[in-house]
Amino acid sequence: MNYTILTVGNPNSGKTTLFNGLTGAKQQVGNWAGVTVEKKTGQYSHAGDQFQLTDLPGIYALDSGNNGNSIDESIASRAVLTHPADLIINVVDATSLERSLYMTLQLRELGRPMVVVLNKMDALKRERIKLDVAGLEKALGCPVLTLSATDKDQVRALKERLHKTVVQGLTLDALAINYGSEMEQAIAKVEPTFTGESVSSRALAIRALENDVMVLNSLTSEQRDEIELASNQAEIDIDLQVADTKYTFLHEQCKKLRRSEGKLSRSFTEKVDGFILNKWVGVPFFFVVMYLMFMFSINIGSAFIDFFDIGVGALLVDGGHYLLDDHLPVWLVTLIADGVGGGIQTVATFIPVIAALYLFLAVLESSGYMSRAAFVLDKVMQKIGLPGKAFVPLVLGFGCNVPSIMATRTLDQERERKLAASMAPFMSCGARLLYTLCLRLHSSQRVVRTWYLLFTF
Repeated sequence: MNYTILTVGNPNSGKTTLFNGLTGAKQQVGNWAGVTVEKKTGQYSHAGDQFQLTDLPGIYALDSGNNGNSIDESIASRAVLTHPADLIINVVDATSLERSLYMTLQLRELGRPMVVVLNKMDALKRERIKLDVAGLEKALGCPVLTLSATDKDQVRALKERLHKTVVQGLTLDALAINYGSEMEQAIAKVEPTFTGESVSSRALAIRALENDVMVLNSLTSEQRDEIELASNQAEIDIDLQVADTKYTFLHEQCKKLRRSEGKLSRSFTEKVDGFILNKWVGVPFFFVVMYLMFMFSINIGSAFIDFFDIGVGALLVDGGHYLLDDHLPVWLVTLIADGVGGGIQTVATFIPVIAALYLFLAVLESSGYMSRAAFVLDKVMQKIGLPGKAFVPLVLGFGCNVPSIMATRTLDQERERKLAASMAPFMSCGARLLYTLCLRLHSSQRVVRTWYLLFTF
């Protein structure tokens, strides 16, 4: 038999690590229809059955097309609502339980077959926190599995559990949370509109009252008017009421189900965060990091320029003359050896500086500093009409403007994406930086600054 599974979860929850562990090398990467957002699918077999997995983009909540969400979020939300999957795997970061389970409640309200996989349980153990998994399973009303996605033995055991769950069939009642009398009255008025759908009519009613674009677009104008009327009659902020009710429910459950063993000291990460996120230290520290990045790129990268220049020159230019001088006309030898070979030699001298820049950026990203820098710079970026996380694609522009522009698709609003993409080419990429370095060796400071501005603009 062939079965289809969706993996969905928050960014950095370990969802893709689990997907890679389940599928191994049997993966395909393409694009979702009509957009340039990456679509990753994979397969694995177990006990004679085939499983097709789709790894959805990381999202924090279901929101299929509202003005404030990104393309990734819209695609993942629409897939969850419409994809005819046999099972949904909701990967949850056990170290950030309250935040991660918000989307879990949204998924459970849909009434679709799903399991919750608590990832990073090893990290929870290191923090000396115990979690009542059975109690969480009872509160959510669906199977809850635990693992560390980097542990191959646990991933193999998960395959067996998933096989049993899918083959035996999993029927779940939709989770019903009481949102208060006014909200419940509005839901009761709207719910009959969605009878006969493949997912819970109550969940679709809530989505409609929250102005979910995909749900509203599936209705007639008369039905949309009825929903708007019910929303106005409720006389409450529906989005706030839904969010507040869900988080109150999660806070109460997490308080009951999670407990600490012994006295916990602040972790190293918390101590570092207290320093680099400080309102007085955060911004100066960021500029120090940027200064170190360029110093590292120039000082370390330039040390290898001569190696690439001489090595590639000896291989392609001098080697080209040695092999071709006796066999081809002079003009053709000059074209091949000095023209093509010389061009490659020049480009090769860019490699060490750009490689050093990307190495430093990779270290910053893997350390988690990039996301913290985005938080620190949020107010500064807002003054030019951009959110703090626009900082990440703009910093990538120091390496190359192409991935910088591509990275702007993670921004929430279309206006922000267009503005950041327009600004990205003004970031001085690694190639411009190299020319500036060369000019610095032979020109005055004033000439260098002038050429730097010309290269930038």
